[in-house]
Amino acid sequence: METLNLVAQIAAIVGAVALIAVAPIEMFQIDKPYAKRFLHVEHANDRDVELWAFCVGARNLIAAVGVFIGLGMIWAGNGDVGTIVVLVASWYMLLSGAAMGVADLLGKWHPRGGSVVGVLGSGIPPLVVIIAAAF
Repeated sequence: METLNLVAQIAAIVGAVALIAVAPIEMFQIDKPYAKRFLHVEHANDRDVELWAFCVGARNLIAAVGVFIGLGMIWAGNGDVGTIVVLVASWYMLLSGAAMGVADLLGKWHPRGGSVVGVLGSGIPPLVVIIAAAF
């Protein structure tokens, strides 16, 4: 197996940094009006979404840490295992972003259509990683 090329590594970093940036907002600020606007969510009762928001933020952090652990392994000379770790984290990021889009299509996102920015923001970087890894 080849080590991830530079395009894949940069896309992995961009995706991980985005998740790290959004996670604290999801985990600790979901009740603030700016957070609702930023995340494109509406909910009548903040208490009803605290668990969801905290868990989503924590999972985003875990995926981002996985990316950086894998990249660290690559940079330390363990390219095969590091590449696998980055690809697993990237697949998780891509599929969880797709699940967000499916939830929106099923009418579970309020307002409907609000997931588009999140789906694209959390889906494009890992998709680039996965595609670039093939070259």
